[in-house]
Amino acid sequence: MKKVITSVLTLGLTTLTLTGQDTTNLTTYNVPSPDGKLQVALSQTANGEIQYAVVLDRDTVVMPSSLGMQTSIGDFSQHLKIAKAGTLIPVSDNYTMNNAKRRNCSFSANERTYTIQDSEGKPVWDVTFHVDNNNVAFRYKVYDRGDRKACVVQEERTEYTMPDGTRTYICPQMTPQTGFARTAPSYETYYEYGAEMGKNGHGRGYTLPALFHTSNAWVMLCETGVDGDYCASRLTCQGHTYRVAYPEQTEFGGIGSAAPGLMLPGLTPWRTITVGRDLAPIAETTIMWDLVKPLYAAASYYKYGKSTWSWVIRMDGSCNYDEQKEYIDFAAELGWQYVLIDAWWDTNIGYDKIAELSAYAEKKGIGLFLWYNSNGYWNDAPQGPRGKMHRMIDRRREMLWLKQAGIKGLKVDFIGSDKQQTMQMYEDILADANEYGLMVIFHGCTIPRGWERMYPNFVACEAARVSENLAFSQHDNDIEALAATILPVLRNSIGNMDFGGSTLNKHYSKNNQRGTERKTTDVYALATAVLFQTPVQNFALAPNNLTDAPAWAIDFMRQVPTCWQDLKWLAGTPGQDLVMARQDMHGHWYTAGVNAGKEPLTLQLDLTLYEVGEQLSLYIDNDVKPIKVNKKRTLRVTIPANGGFVIK
Repeated sequence: MKKVITSVLTLGLTTLTLTGQDTTNLTTYNVPSPDGKLQVALSQTANGEIQYAVVLDRDTVVMPSSLGMQTSIGDFSQHLKIAKAGTLIPVSDNYTMNNAKRRNCSFSANERTYTIQDSEGKPVWDVTFHVDNNNVAFRYKVYDRGDRKACVVQEERTEYTMPDGTRTYICPQMTPQTGFARTAPSYETYYEYGAEMGKNGHGRGYTLPALFHTSNAWVMLCETGVDGDYCASRLTCQGHTYRVAYPEQTEFGGIGSAAPGLMLPGLTPWRTITVGRDLAPIAETTIMWDLVKPLYAAASYYKYGKSTWSWVIRMDGSCNYDEQKEYIDFAAELGWQYVLIDAWWDTNIGYDKIAELSAYAEKKGIGLFLWYNSNGYWNDAPQGPRGKMHRMIDRRREMLWLKQAGIKGLKVDFIGSDKQQTMQMYEDILADANEYGLMVIFHGCTIPRGWERMYPNFVACEAARVSENLAFSQHDNDIEALAATILPVLRNSIGNMDFGGSTLNKHYSKNNQRGTERKTTDVYALATAVLFQTPVQNFALAPNNLTDAPAWAIDFMRQVPTCWQDLKWLAGTPGQDLVMARQDMHGHWYTAGVNAGKEPLTLQLDLTLYEVGEQLSLYIDNDVKPIKVNKKRTLRVTIPANGGFVIK
């Protein structure tokens, strides 16, 4: 053992002080970021437990927390020792993405792998840490056991213990087989804003991503690289400790295993921890894509753009030939690229007439997306088409027809599970769709976990409480602005989000006279067109908006991009306000902000993204006016309650 310790000492014995933690009986090693400010401290306790902590400067932002797992071939969470520390390896990459929040991505990080042995001296797992200046990521490599070349990972003991006084910004996990037609869970609960630790959601934990505010830092937890080889995860809570938890057995109609099977030796997904003194590293991180690679080449160049859809305003009754033709004409009038035809098109319009609509749309420069029910046998959702996506033979036959009919993409709904079998279905749908040149949007679904880079034809997941709830619930309209203060920072930070918003109707109805009432301003709708990000945006505009919405608002929506080159978080607190900027593909910045408060909010904006003397347009107070960037490059604005602003 002395020889082993000597080798470890030369490869990273740490002198870190873990604030607020008794380090007696700990042997601790570290992995630093390139700038040395962010570090992981790995430790082995006297009773054989492997722990890690995350330290920013001298502040411990994740307290010593357990690592390990319980498997079908052994308990690999206790009576362990750090047997070997690998060399500290600098890693870096530069890559380009056309379908995510940043086009040109790059990172520099340090990686180190530690081998963990059991009490018999046999290696049970490695843990590899990847540390850049704002992110920590780690994953396990599980070893085989002689002739045992596969196992079930029954429980992961990965934990995140947060410091005293930490506040949480997280979504409670939905109860499986509840909600509409037993389609839950689908990541559609309300966020908790600044809540105390110690609760466990509604008794089932929390969804990822999860945001925490310590006394002096922000911490986001998530995972990436999840594909058909593993399940997706959630968090359960006990006191200050949040543990990685697998799906519940009752998900997906009780079909399939809650625990993932793993070929050995095998890798788990990456667990990610993003850290910052403010929210900029959280909103701007690319860690979800830095750690993954494309799993296949794009079948063709996928084109992105703005889309409209009738369902959110006019609901199921609008899925008929005449109204969809009206929306195609509307999209063409706006100079947009797509129309999404939602549920029931198979019975209300029919395959032959859809092909006719597709040909009509193509002549106007419009592509069509078609909605599909994912369900074969795990929930009761009645909307059609049903039974077309869950089985390969039926799915590929359907996708061949979609290609022949000139359809550009599909929206697959009502999945409602994070089991390994479900991850395999997501992957199969994406891979098959790519063979036929089809883009894919998922609804009633999980969050993406690196999928923008892994699957080149992936567009977005819903995985949030989105615009459909504004049509269903007045309460959601009353608190609508809350969502815009957190979704761009948290949900959108880890992947594309199909919100389907930016409505300019006053009411969610065809005649704009009844139904739930929008409480936000028209400029708020424009602001969310910038703040909410996905490369194919399904905006909730309606044909009547050409005459009943302000002309300046329609002109803005004609021009707003859906693909962005870069982004910056500028200011804000979730649940209160947010200011962010996105840079279009021509290098021009759009700055947008929202106010979820009950009173007007006055801000001094930093305009250093723009040049002195530059002529801009300011959208605020339901109006647009020209402004000129002053020598100080600042601007004082007052955002109305439930309102927003945009500078372009």
